[in-house]
Amino acid sequence: MARVTIEDCLDFVENRFGLVHLASGRTKQIYRGSRPLISCKNREVVTSLREIADGKVQFEAVEKAPEPKKTVRRKAKQ
Repeated sequence: MARVTIEDCLDFVENRFGLVHLASGRTKQIYRGSRPLISCKNREVVTSLREIADGKVQFEAVEKAPEPKKTVRRKAKQ
């Protein structure tokens, strides 16, 4: 099987930092039991990079998270 390169993956991800984030997240999913989307006999990290290079894994657009609720801490009575 041919080597997967960063340039292959950058066709689907904007920059190298995004690639690292996406690959590490996908690798964690595979480690936790998620099935690989491609069949290969590589380690989990290489499998996740191959999935990205094949266009099978992409960032999911997430809406902005709601602002956290403000909590008021009271001083303990002495």
